[in-house]
Amino acid sequence: MVHLLLSVIYLAFISLGLPDSLLGSAWPSMYPEFSVPVSYAGIVSMIIAAGTIISSLQSDRLTRLLGAGRVTAISVAMTAAALFGFSISNSFWMLCLWAIPYGLGAGSVDAALNNYVALHYASRHMSWLHCMWGVGATLGPYIMGAALTNGSGWNMGYRYISLLQIVLTVILIFSLPLWKQHTDTTEAASGKTDVTQESSKPLSLQKILRIPGAKAVMITFFCYSSLEATAGLWAGSYLVLHHQFSAETAARWSSLFYLGITVGRALSGFLTFKLNDMQMIRLGQALIACGIFSILLPFGNAALLSGLILIGLGCAPIYPCIIHSTPAHFGADKSQAIIGVQMASAYTGTCLMPPLFGLLANNISIILFPVFLSVILLLMILMHEKLVHSTT
Repeated sequence: MVHLLLSVIYLAFISLGLPDSLLGSAWPSMYPEFSVPVSYAGIVSMIIAAGTIISSLQSDRLTRLLGAGRVTAISVAMTAAALFGFSISNSFWMLCLWAIPYGLGAGSVDAALNNYVALHYASRHMSWLHCMWGVGATLGPYIMGAALTNGSGWNMGYRYISLLQIVLTVILIFSLPLWKQHTDTTEAASGKTDVTQESSKPLSLQKILRIPGAKAVMITFFCYSSLEATAGLWAGSYLVLHHQFSAETAARWSSLFYLGITVGRALSGFLTFKLNDMQMIRLGQALIACGIFSILLPFGNAALLSGLILIGLGCAPIYPCIIHSTPAHFGADKSQAIIGVQMASAYTGTCLMPPLFGLLANNISIILFPVFLSVILLLMILMHEKLVHSTT
């Protein structure tokens, strides 16, 4: 039963990643059909992000009311409906409309699943599950590319992913008894009561902010997601504009960053047998620092290549280990609320910081790329150490 439920959760994490990179891969084919500027992708992306932030902040209330299994099933169903809506959209305003349930579904399932795994499974599973997200994020553009190559169009690419999400929704619905049974079993073994039962009162944002360490972990998450998103978006441009790479070569090299994250999370699962969450986070931060330093060094392409891989490897353990350590820092009764605001902070960083660096690159110089990452990393390290000090 335990392994069957874990398999379902692994599938759910793959489904989380499937839609995340679809818009970027499909947009070059989409915007001419809607007769809108290429920049309008940012509008759709911001609507999705806003919905994700809102639903993340409400995840504590929803999970206490419905339970993690039901929230996951409902959220995946919402995402499936939104993706199908994308596939039948024939105007830009329809895309914006369907982007609302798209974002709302993504935020709820992300926070609910992460908290459930943090409470009920070992740290290695958190790392491997986030590796599965990377698998989904890789498969999404591949499926979209296959649809475009076969002449089916971007509409069918979205529809294929929607059908996969519908199948997963059915699997999640049939798995609902497993979630309850596993929760009851683990709580009976540990002597704890269900922290998501209806009698528990959800915490308001104001109350969450008063918890020692809450602000520090929010800023830590904001910094991590800012660094990951900025590195992923601007590494290619940095290679082209500052090191005179061709666009094709820069695209291949910048993909090494994501490869580093995916491979790193697979390896992190094994390292957690020897290292605890705090040690894994500090190891990741040290690897990122080494990666940034390698990019700054004037040692040619080998140093650049190593730097991108090291930054990706360093990013790998930080996100899952911060989430997994949340119950230890704040208690199981507060973990869902804290993870909800962590997710909201992460999405806020993803939305705001890459465009901010774009303004700096446009008005000053793209050469600031490693400096910008260094500042974010330093703040992340300071806030994580403050979190550890506040909650131990």
